[in-house]
Amino acid sequence: MVILRGLIAHTPKNPFHEAEALQAFSDGGLAFQEGRILALGSFAEVRARFPDASVQDCREGVLLPGLVDTHVHYPQTRVIGAMGYTLLDWLQKRTLPLEARLSDNKLARELAREFVQLLLRNGTTTALVFGSHFQGATANLFGAAEDVGLRIIAGQVCSDRLLLPALHTTPERSYTEQKMLIQRFHRRGKLRYAVTPRFSLSASEGLLEVCQTLLQEHPDLHFTTHLNENLEEIRTVAELFPWSEHYLQTYDRFGLVGERSVFAHNVHPTEAELLRLAEARAAVAHCPSSNAFIGSGLFPMRQHLSHGVRFALGSDVGGGTGFSLIKEGLMAYLTQRHAPDGVRLTPTHLLYLATLAGAEALGLEGEIGSLAPGKAADVIWVRPEPGSTLEVHFRHLDSAEDLLGSLFTLHGEARVQKVWLDGQEAALS
Repeated sequence: MVILRGLIAHTPKNPFHEAEALQAFSDGGLAFQEGRILALGSFAEVRARFPDASVQDCREGVLLPGLVDTHVHYPQTRVIGAMGYTLLDWLQKRTLPLEARLSDNKLARELAREFVQLLLRNGTTTALVFGSHFQGATANLFGAAEDVGLRIIAGQVCSDRLLLPALHTTPERSYTEQKMLIQRFHRRGKLRYAVTPRFSLSASEGLLEVCQTLLQEHPDLHFTTHLNENLEEIRTVAELFPWSEHYLQTYDRFGLVGERSVFAHNVHPTEAELLRLAEARAAVAHCPSSNAFIGSGLFPMRQHLSHGVRFALGSDVGGGTGFSLIKEGLMAYLTQRHAPDGVRLTPTHLLYLATLAGAEALGLEGEIGSLAPGKAADVIWVRPEPGSTLEVHFRHLDSAEDLLGSLFTLHGEARVQKVWLDGQEAALS
């Protein structure tokens, strides 16, 4: 048994709906054993309950739940920083050529190991991941995640038009290859499979029917794709699906909009789409740095809240500007300050969006997302860099919410010192 001692903060409630959603302990204790959290409270109380437990001193910094990334692309780590493009140009000129190289299994293994380490080094312990267009490369991703104990939901990306020919599949081949991956990896330990068409723009009706079939055959699979990211993309999808009333309907017609569905971006939704997302209990991955970097627009957060549409944070590497969800929290705050009807976010909102909201979007709120007893001991220890402004703040600020505000604002001066996955300390290379 282990007790972690230090400043501890988490959001066991949704601050958009409930007051006092932040729970914090200035000198807290978090006890866990055999991968499960046993107790959370003041250090004195937890120590009294478990006097024989070993104690790790984490008082320089803050202990948080593991972060949950609801949208990130495994093949795109080395694309980060491609400036000056809009979405479709960025795909064609910078992103897809690199993704086509993952037919090389040696490169795929290298990228997969790199990818999972970067997630961990940034405090992400659970991620919904766009895999590769190639079956072998996607298998490498699952293998790399399993090797380090990372919880991922991922799938082989499928497209059969309007990308590079090397990335195209056929409905028949996609079904066969995905079926093999599902049988091999779905529910193997902490791994889960997500049916992942890239977006309707690159997926024919025949391919979307394959996605529907897979979900019907395996009702516990997840589903993820892109939605309403860019205006040019939306216009093209409307031309490709003349029968559709809106973008979401291109998925909904094939039974792909449900409680286990996560749609990335949704920057330009219609009223009908928001109503349908809420009705289906589908979720949205909000990727603020990517939306700003690629120039897609400002996320209409207030509309999602007023319609009851669930959303959480995604890094969207490599359209996003890095793997840190703490940085994404700051970007969400900044972009909402400039949105016409923006939401005034607090540090508590940002912590929720980076943790429990992601767990809820993935249907894992009973397992992860907060530090409540009974949940998996996925914990991160974040420390200020020595001599940094953030270190000064941590020495002199008393309010836990003010400290979180400093952490999100000065995220570049923070380091993820340790990560525990199911109570086991992860090796951060």
